Formats: sequence, structure tokens, C-alpha cells
Amino acid sequence: MIDDHFDALIIGAGLSGIGAGVHLSAKQPGKRYLILEARDAIGGTWDLFRYPGIRSDSDLHTFCYAFKPWLQDRSIADADSILRYVRETASEHGIDQHIRFGHKVLAASWSSDTARWTVDAERGPEAEPVRFEASWLLCAGGYYRYDRAHVPEFAGIDRFGGEIVHPQFWPDDLDYTDKRVVVIGSGATAMTIVPEKAAQVTMLQRTPTYVIAIPAVDPLAERLKRWLGPRRAHRITRRKNVLLGGLFYKAARRYPDAVRKLIRAGNVRALPEGYDVDTHFNPPYDPWDQRLCVVPNGDLFRAIRHGDASIVTDRIETFTEDGIRLQSGAELSADIIITATGLELVPLAGVAYSVDGKPIELADTITYKGMMLTGMPNFAYAVGYINASCTLKVDLICEHLCRLLALMDEHGYASCTPEAPDPAAPTRALLDFTAGYVQRSVASFPRQGATHPWELSMDYRRDRQVLLHGPVGDHLRFERPSTPSRPSPIGAGAGAGPGA
Repeated sequence: MIDDHFDALIIGAGLSGIGAGVHLSAKQPGKRYLILEARDAIGGTWDLFRYPGIRSDSDLHTFCYAFKPWLQDRSIADADSILRYVRETASEHGIDQHIRFGHKVLAASWSSDTARWTVDAERGPEAEPVRFEASWLLCAGGYYRYDRAHVPEFAGIDRFGGEIVHPQFWPDDLDYTDKRVVVIGSGATAMTIVPEKAAQVTMLQRTPTYVIAIPAVDPLAERLKRWLGPRRAHRITRRKNVLLGGLFYKAARRYPDAVRKLIRAGNVRALPEGYDVDTHFNPPYDPWDQRLCVVPNGDLFRAIRHGDASIVTDRIETFTEDGIRLQSGAELSADIIITATGLELVPLAGVAYSVDGKPIELADTITYKGMMLTGMPNFAYAVGYINASCTLKVDLICEHLCRLLALMDEHGYASCTPEAPDPAAPTRALLDFTAGYVQRSVASFPRQGATHPWELSMDYRRDRQVLLHGPVGDHLRFERPSTPSRPSPIGAGAGAGPGA
């Protein structure tokens, strides 16, 4: 039994899903849409994670929506501020009226006969089965598993007499005051927790990470606010940060040795004299082979200078009753061990997709403009940048999707599907990133090609041109209701055409 039919159904009420709702409401006001959220709150990641000090690792001038400026002082903001911003956005635009909470999407099947998706979900704690129909399906559920985190199989872990906590499941009543705390990991989560107050905090890492200190409050942005007012200042600061971030990423890829030396020099200045920078802050890989970690106001470095925190670079031999014994023979005593050992990824919210009764193997699909997949009609997904704020890409994807919907309405098309590229053309992993949490799961994700529109671009300025101003409908196969397949109005290549 179908509970309801919608023009568009969005999976997830996090940052991406709320943004998609705003774009649809503004650009496609005649479309009836619904957001299905598995949890009972808006905010996604920013509502799920509760560990102390959780914050963004991107500046909020670029992390915010294009349509809603970030007007607060802190450029690197805490989770509570970001969560208020997302919920405020949903309330201001009435998006919260389109959300059904406690609905976990399990499967989505497309029928070419009806040109519709049938979406099966479970509702509430009783897992009551519900079913919806939608002409379009947008997956905005991100790629982190919310129900499970990555914890390696540590030898002797059951012997430890203290408390073991993963940041993804942080207990509200955990008291680490005057406790000896060991944080296992070297990513952004570990570096956020380490400066927190405890009797002794040790970050135990197997491999160093590139770490850069930036001001929590952008000094230029604050001056511009006084001179030009908050909204004009935001626009300029946003452009400045996009430009500088893009230039730094390109420099890191083209001149990795020079950028490595630049980062190292900053670390040397920030750390105590004689500190072993090359052991603890000099990774064996090039900058941006993995994501760089940002520490606002250099809080990690300050904690090390003041003796409130330390870093140990070694491998774990075994847990003991009192802590951890390392392969070097050293031992770390602990009352609490925090396993900031990474997340588990799941492609496209873990939903089972099928088309005309045939299950879709996502690893066999290829991305189109970083927002659609070959062989999946009327389907879009929102995945952000690795080298910049994710919301930059989500905004562009939603804008392009609205342009595509307008084109289909204009020509009476019921469905569109990316035409598969030459099967002999080379492909590579969708997330071309060496981080362990990516490599563990990337084989189950869609793939990308070597050239536009089949590659997942990490260039915001190029994507603005392509998605906001480039042709709509190129490399897509369109169909009208109950009629044979029709070619794209633009054909297989770029060029002018309806909606361009």
C-alpha cells in the first residue's frame, strides 16, 4: 500500500537535506516534496556527535549555505552553533513542515512503466513498514554509518579495567575530570578532544597528520564587518576563503615538498623548542593525500606547550589492565581510553536500490557531474568536497537539479538517465583519497571517469561554471510518459540547447 506520492523525496534531514529542501521550495515551488529522516531530530552529523569540543574543520563562511550568510564571529564554530544554524534555516523556510522523523529508508525501486520510485521505509521504534512513491529521489544522507563506528581489533582490549569510549557514541555522563585519558587516533576528532581538560591527556597515533593552526575568528572578516556591514563582509570573506583554499590545495598537489616545508615551519614555531616535530607532525604521505587537520587558535599546540597534553607516535601491542603497552615497550597508563579510530562509510545511505526489478550494484555505476549515476533514472545524490566545505558542492548540485527539473517540465519529460560512457574508458574510485576510513569501504561506492562529466570534480570554481551556467541535459537520455526513449535535447555532447 502506498502511503503517499511526491514529486521529490529526500533522504536525510541533515545539512544537505535541509539545503535541498530550501532550493526546491525556492526554485520549484510547485513541486511537492518530502524529507525522510531516520532519527528524531534535524541536523544529521551535528546532532549525532556529542563528544566534547566538537566543531567544524572548515570555516563557516564557506561551510554555510549560499543563501544564508554566516553572521556569527567565530569562523571555526562549535557543533551547537552549527546545529542552531541548520535548524534556524529549516524553520525560516518552512522545511521542518516537510520532514517525517523516525523513518529509516531501506529500499528504493524504480519502475520505467510508471516513471516512479517506490520507497520502502520503517517508521518508529516498532519498525512499522511504510511505502512512498516519488518521481525523483535525492539521497542526502551522507556517507557515514550512524549505527556503527570503526574500532580495530586491539589485542587484550577486554583486559582493560577502565572505560573505553568511541566519540560517535559519547555518553552524556562521562566525567574525565582529573582522569588519565588516552585518545587513540590522529584525525580531526582526536585533535578536538585532546585539548580538553583532564589530569593527563595523551594522543596516541600510529601515523602523523598534517596540522595547521588558523584563527577561530577571521580578523579580516571582523574588520570588513565594521566597514561594510555583516552581509557584504560575509560575501567578500566567503570569496576570499574559497579562493585561498583552492590555491592552497592546488599548490599542495603541484608542489608537495614546498607545502610540506611550509606546514612544518608553522608547526616548529607553534611547538616548544626542541620538540620532535618530524616524529609527531611529519606524515609519510604528501599534503592533501589525506585531509589536513585544522586547529583553531592552535589549541592543540598550546595544550602541548603548557604540558596539558602529549603526543605519542607508536603502535599498540596490547591493552593491559591499566592501559596500553606499545610495540616500543613503553606503557601508557589510563583511566579512560577514547578510540577516535575512524568512521565506517556506507554508500548512499545504505539503501538497497533496484531498477525495473534488477538490483543496482553501486560499484558498477559511474558518477555524472558528481550528482547522478549511470543506470539510475531520476536519481540524484549530494556528496561534498574533500578539499573544501561540503556545503559548497551541495548548493551547486541542488541548483543544477532545479535547472534540470525545469527543463524536464518544459519539454514534458517523465524521466532522465545518464548515458553510460564508453565501457573501455578508464575509471577510478569515487573518493580518490588515501585515508584509511575511505580505503576500507571505497570498493562498494560508485566510480568516476577520467573526464567531464564522469569525474567527481574537486574544483569549486569550475563546478560553479558547469553546474550554474553550463548546459543542462548533456549526456542524458530523456523519456516522455509511456513513450519510447528520446534523445537528450542537447545530444551526447556539450553545446546550446533547451535549458542551457
